[in-house]
Amino acid sequence: MVKSRKVIIDTDPGIDDAIAIAIALFDSKLDVQLFTTVAGNVSVEKVTKNLLKLLSFWGKDVPVAVGAGRPLLREAVDASDVHGSTGMDGYDFPEPNSSLLSEEHAVNLMYKTLMASDEKITLIGIGPLTNIALLLRMYPECSAKIDEIVIMGGSLARGNKGVLSEFNIAVDPEAAKIVFESGIPMAMAGLDVGLKALVYPEDSEKIKDMNPTGNMMYHLFKKYRGGSFNTGLKMYDSCAIAYLLAPEVFEIEETYVTVETQSTLTAGATLVDLKGYLGQPANCKVCVDVDEAKFKAWFLDSIKNCK
Repeated sequence: MVKSRKVIIDTDPGIDDAIAIAIALFDSKLDVQLFTTVAGNVSVEKVTKNLLKLLSFWGKDVPVAVGAGRPLLREAVDASDVHGSTGMDGYDFPEPNSSLLSEEHAVNLMYKTLMASDEKITLIGIGPLTNIALLLRMYPECSAKIDEIVIMGGSLARGNKGVLSEFNIAVDPEAAKIVFESGIPMAMAGLDVGLKALVYPEDSEKIKDMNPTGNMMYHLFKKYRGGSFNTGLKMYDSCAIAYLLAPEVFEIEETYVTVETQSTLTAGATLVDLKGYLGQPANCKVCVDVDEAKFKAWFLDSIKNCK
């Protein structure tokens, strides 16, 4: 039997976050130790409530800690135009299980969880990277306890928030730069693969009848504006989970990545140096392409595995 990989998931649910979280929770190869929340798709108060609703829906008892309510240096922005005003419009969830909510700040509880573990833990960042950057600055000694940081974020080419910036990185470029330049092994599943990781109407119909999770997702899909229900919905955050559970669906390049923070026009752009122009050693495994058919098969099997 394959040993489960311990993970901490830092998230801002968000419809596509909810789907990624479901896959992670119901796959025996991952052992979710902690959820931390960060402002991103909507406010940190709303995303925390959404996460607690999801855990109530599934009957999962994983601790939750509230993190940063705004970026390190910039004003907060959100993506309520994509995810709806609550971040998870479209489904009537049970009341949130507030008993799972820690009184400790996310960064402090991440630190304690890491230091108490008898093995290294993987951090999965599927929102802005504010909490992870704060963790690395406040508690640099915890770096030795982190196996890898896997993120959904960044782009090889154009952006979806700025001309060259993907949303999660654009929200807090300074935090992202700290994380990419931390020296900790990293993997990036960015906008480029997310744009191809699509769920089509016929897939949604299959998902609807798979199980309660599938039915819930179907109703969220109806409200999701990450693409179109009719022409394909983009499963961005699930790509970060797929990197851990099914890396064979991606073409992966190991290269140097950093983040532009100074420019007023391109702040948040990820510089993925595939040609070695910057002369820096590789610091990140980057998913540069995805086999769409293999991803879809993995995705549908993963939802079928949920409850």
